[in-house]
Amino acid sequence: MYNRRNFLKISAALTSGLVVAPFHNKSFANNSMQVGARTTPVLGQMKPVRVGAASMYISDADPDAWAKNARELQYRAVNAPDVSINDTARIKAICEAVERYDLVIAQVGRWVNLLDADPVKRKANIDAVTEGLALADELNAKCCIDIVGSYNPESWDGPHPKNVSEECFEIAVETARKIIDAVKPKRAVFAYEMMGWIIPDSPESSLRLIQAIDRKGYGVNLDIYNMINSPDKFWNNTRLINETFNMLGPWIVGAHAKDLRWQQERNIRFVECPIGEGEFDHATMLNRLATLPQDVPLIIEHMRNREEYLKCRDNLFKVASEIGVSVSG
Repeated sequence: MYNRRNFLKISAALTSGLVVAPFHNKSFANNSMQVGARTTPVLGQMKPVRVGAASMYISDADPDAWAKNARELQYRAVNAPDVSINDTARIKAICEAVERYDLVIAQVGRWVNLLDADPVKRKANIDAVTEGLALADELNAKCCIDIVGSYNPESWDGPHPKNVSEECFEIAVETARKIIDAVKPKRAVFAYEMMGWIIPDSPESSLRLIQAIDRKGYGVNLDIYNMINSPDKFWNNTRLINETFNMLGPWIVGAHAKDLRWQQERNIRFVECPIGEGEFDHATMLNRLATLPQDVPLIIEHMRNREEYLKCRDNLFKVASEIGVSVSG
């Protein structure tokens, strides 16, 4: 499908203004795209994109009913339900239900501060993510995901000048290796979520982390929205999408979906909103997901209620229909 070593050799060229097909893949190479322009795919060269929601507002107590409800909502991807790594019977039931209804578990979330200043708390947090990666492997989920963490003493994900420092980068590399080496996952990977004020905060820093961590058990759960931290990235998010896919394509195992709008104030403020109410180029996002050789689920997240999630689903499906990308099974 692709060779990661060869891909690294061309990654430096990807910010030159030209989009280079990163895969030795005929369908991808034939699907030409121009940076900075909304794109129209070449039909017949794409596969379906599995769409899911971070919350379906339904109980997961019965795995079969939970999975059936997901399909009735036209989803083909889900986040992992609550389950202990020691509950082998429930893990088995979840895996069977997911397979029965042709779903994919996109991620196991472990939202803790891996940079906590308290060494006891930091160890406990690392242990929690390690357990999460082991659980993801048991569930055949795509990844276990967390952020790198924050040096902010008041907020586990708050801003701090050291969050984008070389020290933070080195600790992130060491921590990821420790987690991956402890689990040695066979199917799932560990991924740091992108953030606008914490590394990885760009496709370039994401690629640098991949190279430094140097483990097959590390991957990318794509949240391009989180990297939009300037007017240039906001208005030229199509360019950012294409650059990110070209740079990180082989390692992408999952992606998030929402929208972003500019809320006018005395300074810059971007806020998340339902899909269709912002400026994000979902046509290009769907197009690039559909032309990846690997199966990458797209999870709608951070909506306030069931109605907003369904609105996002419908608007995402509408865009997909307009550009010829299949999103439902």
